[in-house]
Amino acid sequence: MSEPDSRRGRLLVAAPSLTDDNFVRSVVLVLEHNDEGSLGLVLNRPSGLSAEEALPERISGLLPEGEQIHRGGPVQPEAVIVLADFVAPEHAASIAFDTVGIVDPDGDLDDLHSHVRTARAFGGYAGWGAGQLEREIEEEAWIDATGQADDVFTLEPAELWSRVLDRKGGSYRLVARMPDDPSLN
Repeated sequence: MSEPDSRRGRLLVAAPSLTDDNFVRSVVLVLEHNDEGSLGLVLNRPSGLSAEEALPERISGLLPEGEQIHRGGPVQPEAVIVLADFVAPEHAASIAFDTVGIVDPDGDLDDLHSHVRTARAFGGYAGWGAGQLEREIEEEAWIDATGQADDVFTLEPAELWSRVLDRKGGSYRLVARMPDDPSLN
C-alpha cells in the first residue's frame, strides 16, 4: 500500500515507542501538510476546562452542552481552533476530510448552527517543521490511519487510540490492546 502524497485529513496514531508527554497514546488529525511543514490537532486530550466558561458565547454556543476544550497540542495553547461536522461542507473555512472541517472564527457563527451536526474546540495545536513529520514517520513514531467523524467528536477520548489501531486490523489489533506500561503485563 502506498503512502498518501499529503497527510492532510489523515490520523497520526502515536506508536507505543513515542514517549513525549504531549503525544503518548495520542491521535492527531492532520489539518495542513505541505513542503513548509504540518499542523494537526490531538483529538484525545480533554482539558477539563469548560468551553462555556472559557470561550466567547458566539463560539461556545456551537458546542454541545457541557463540552470541554480539548488540548490540541503544545504549540500556542491559547489559540483556539474549532472543528465541526458540517451538514453543508461549503460552510467550513476548510475541510479536513469528508464533512469534518474548520469553523471560520470570523464567519457568521449565528447562521452556522443550522449547518453543523456537532463541534469541538481545541486549545493549541501540534506543529512540525519542513520534513520533520516525514522523518518521525520514517522513524516509526507515528502510524498513519484513516479518520472518521466519530474519531474527532468521540465521547470516549481515552479509548480513541485503541479504537483507531483496532480498526486498522492485523498486528495493530495487538498493539491496541497493549497496557500503558507493558512491563506490568
